[in-house]
Amino acid sequence: MRTGCACKASAAGDPVFQFATRLVLSPLLIAQALGVRRIAQILPEATGPRDGVTGTGEALRLRIIGDSSAAGVGASIQDEALLGQLTSHLGKQFEVSWHLDAITGATTRSTLERLNSATPTRTDIIVLALGVNDATRLIPPARWLKRHRALLDRLRTLYQPRHIYLSGMPPLGRFPLLPQPLRWTLGQQATAIDNVQIRHAARVDDLTHVPFDLDLDPDLMASDGFHPNPRLYAIWGEGLANRIRSDWPGLNSQ
Repeated sequence: MRTGCACKASAAGDPVFQFATRLVLSPLLIAQALGVRRIAQILPEATGPRDGVTGTGEALRLRIIGDSSAAGVGASIQDEALLGQLTSHLGKQFEVSWHLDAITGATTRSTLERLNSATPTRTDIIVLALGVNDATRLIPPARWLKRHRALLDRLRTLYQPRHIYLSGMPPLGRFPLLPQPLRWTLGQQATAIDNVQIRHAARVDDLTHVPFDLDLDPDLMASDGFHPNPRLYAIWGEGLANRIRSDWPGLNSQ
């Protein structure tokens, strides 16, 4: 019995198995994806300033870059979203000069293209919350990594950060909005991209991968079943802030 379970789990994680499964299921997956797109609520991005200064203490320049979750979809105002939660916690120790550059639907490639015309600005910390839209487009992990590395190089050129924090991929395989087998397929894709991101970050000194190991209880999700609500943003923001604060003495001495 144990042997059978192990073989099944091993097969499910095999790229060839996943490709074959997607090929067989592709008509159903396409139909489900179109259905989800039709019924999904289109929630607005959180309102409020996207740059400012908060807190007291040592100066810290923070930039958040990402997609709809970074833009605060699922929260009414930025104070309730990732930006507000993260800067609120960091503001207990730092005077945080912050800027938010996030847009619904952003992918790694579209973010890189958008930053081609950005103005260089010195930044201490970058939080990158990106990748879900790459996963939902089933971008192959190897192609995604090539774009990801190009984006990181662009961020280093533009902002000269002391450190870049990569927020881990959320578990799409547990998103309430998604039906099966689309949920399983996107869950496998998100995991594959996150694993590539983890391996890359482990080899590069100025990168830290922060796992998104948060419970996706329905009570923590927005009404669309796809984005965080303010309670989940609070947990996410506090976790990122704690990691930055614990790392800062070493980063500041570099």
